[in-house]
Formats: sequence, structure tokens, C-alpha cells
Amino acid sequence: MKLQENLLQIDPKSIEERITHFIQDYIKKAKAKGLILGLSGGVDSAVGAALSVKAVGSTKVLALYMPEEETYNKTDHQHAKLIAGKLGLQLKDVDLTRVLDTLYRTIPDYDPRNSLSRGNLKARTRMVILYYYANLQKRIVVGSSDKSEAMIGYFTKWGDGAMDIAPLMDLYKTQVRKLALHLSIPPIIVNKPSTPGLLLNQTAEQEIGLRYEILDLILYGLEHFMTTATIAKQLDLPHKTIHAIKKKWLQTEHKRNMPLPIKLQYRTINADFRLSREYDLEE
Repeated sequence: MKLQENLLQIDPKSIEERITHFIQDYIKKAKAKGLILGLSGGVDSAVGAALSVKAVGSTKVLALYMPEEETYNKTDHQHAKLIAGKLGLQLKDVDLTRVLDTLYRTIPDYDPRNSLSRGNLKARTRMVILYYYANLQKRIVVGSSDKSEAMIGYFTKWGDGAMDIAPLMDLYKTQVRKLALHLSIPPIIVNKPSTPGLLLNQTAEQEIGLRYEILDLILYGLEHFMTTATIAKQLDLPHKTIHAIKKKWLQTEHKRNMPLPIKLQYRTINADFRLSREYDLEE
């Protein structure tokens, strides 16, 4: 197998239909009244919003824009409004500045110099707000994580990694962008640098160290059991670059799974004891 861009081609119409059916099926079985998602102004959340609206209609989708003082970006806010207006969905602004300030003052050992912990705290605060509204209004939380970022663990555990359904998690970032264009997401949103929006001037590609076009081919190779040496040779990259990505993938497996239990009895939750939503309830 030759690692090249055409391996990542998709049939966007088919993908759209499969994902919308997936969302419709889940919300029906969950007996939920609607969907909720965070709308950041980026491509992933824009695609998630568009697919949600196609699945259940704009009146059943609530989007939250959750800024905070340190990283507020006027352009991202405008893009979130643009998407909400285009899709006809309700957009609610929830400023997290005071909530975060209270947390910073309340945590006894809070260290403002630790940017990783501070950023993760922000992501988990967003999750708390999303699930508050989900509980309040009987909604399903729609996540916007894509396969590229999920595979290398580029998300916050129990933060942006917390969701009820993950409609984009089997699509690499470059594939999400192709789907976005099919869904008529404005190119200015599709092509702008991705960011988790947790720290000032933060961009995903800068932190990852690779363009998504290259990262996705590396991950595709790893997904298909290609060796580090083969991937490095085909992409004309240093062996250490491929090794670093593979290391991220393997070391972050815990972030992609529910808590690991020890097996002590016949069937163990999160191991070999998982029920489908169609499981019969006998009297």
C-alpha cells in the first residue's frame, strides 16, 4: 500500500447520510428531546452542528459558545454566529470567565504557571456546562472530536473528550474538511488553523508539530498495521517523527477508553459486559 492523498478520499454524500442516520437512531433510542453541542467557530464543531441539524432539525439543536477572557477570539465568535445563522439553530453565549476565576481562587494548590492543568480545567468546565444543559433539557451531547486528534490523544480526558455520541471520530481531520465543503461550511472556517482554544495563540498543528495532511497519512499507515520504517520511507520523513506519533497513539489509549476495571466476576462492566439499547427488559 502506497501512502498518498487519495487514500483519504471519501464519498461525502454517503458519509452525510450514514452519520445523520446514526444520530437519528441514537436520539430515538435514548428518548431524548434534542441535541446540544459546543460551537467554537472551528471546522469540527461546524460540521457537527450541520449534521445535527440535518438529522433532527434546527429547532432541536442547541449550540453553546463558551468564551473566557484569557483566550477570547472575536473572529471565532463571529464564525460561531455565522454557522448558527446559516443553520438556523439557537446559539447561547455562556461566558466562563467568572466560573474559572472562582475555580482558580478555590483550588488550594492552583498554579497559574502550569498551562496544561489550566487548559484542561477550562475544557472540563465546558463539559460541565454542556452536561448541565443536557440534563436540564433532556438533550444528547454531540462531540466534535475527529480521528486525527482522537488517535494521538490531542484532547482533554473528561473535557472535550466527554460526549454521548461522536459522529466525527472515525474521520481524519482532512476528511472532516472535505465533508465540511460538501455541507457548504464557509471556506474561511474550513481552512483556518484548528485550535482547542484553551491557551492564548494556541494552534493544533504547531503543538502537534505536523500538518494534518501529513499526520493523517501517518495515522492511516499505523491504523493499517504498517511499520514505522515503512511509513517513514514512503513519506520521506525521519524515523523519529513517525515513532513520536506512534508513541502518542499508544500512550494515550487510556484517554479513549472508559475506566479499566479488574476482572473478578463472570461479566465485567467496561470489559465483556456491555448492553445494547435494544436489550430486552423483562418484567
